[in-house]
Amino acid sequence: MAVSAPSKVALVIGAGDSTGAAIARRFAKEDYVACCTRRDADKLAPLVKNIEQAGGKAHGFGSDARKEEDVIALVELIERDIGPIEVLVFNIGANVPCSILEETARKYFKIWEMACFSGFLNAREVARRMVTRNRGTILFTGATAGLRGSANFAAFAGAKHALRALAQSMARELGPKNIHVGHVVVDGAIDTEFIRTSFPDRYALKSQDGILSPDHIAENYWYLHQQPRDAWTFELDVRPYMETW
Repeated sequence: MAVSAPSKVALVIGAGDSTGAAIARRFAKEDYVACCTRRDADKLAPLVKNIEQAGGKAHGFGSDARKEEDVIALVELIERDIGPIEVLVFNIGANVPCSILEETARKYFKIWEMACFSGFLNAREVARRMVTRNRGTILFTGATAGLRGSANFAAFAGAKHALRALAQSMARELGPKNIHVGHVVVDGAIDTEFIRTSFPDRYALKSQDGILSPDHIAENYWYLHQQPRDAWTFELDVRPYMETW
């Protein structure tokens, strides 16, 4: 009797209601098992149900991406019980504006933990598995703040600059080991409930393709994963055509 091949896993850290969920759905559409994480596992139930109703496979995990022991246990569980992690997408954001004059040490550190340190922990653990197989893709969600710091975004910009540097270093080290590391700069408002309710004028641009569709962002992640290795892209930025640089 033929032995079936193990399931291919796409692990999405920070599978929120918009971009992260869309990325999970996109990989599930291609027969990857979408393993999705948030701190509150219950919030993943609608996404898992949506993927399964579309014929895909998905699992939701409650995990704190900032805690090393949680990350190690999560990766071990997935690799042991579900399948090899072929793709890791780190999609945690921490965009909390604040004047540098009022910023607290606690919040600054927490933003760095969420947007950068947790990226290191998850990418390290998955990379350790990928190098043994000599294949894999690791993609980080970045932001314009990772390229330049704006007023009132010192903490977020610092964390995103650090995440980009982490991705650069990993790409140079792991590329020769056949592991594609990429950094996606998402520049612009995304079609979310938050933008709809908090910035109605901006959301009104949706009819003109003036804000980013999560599904269209997700297509870029799939594109990066599918690239031939003789022409890998490290950094890709996405923005609506009317967004200023």
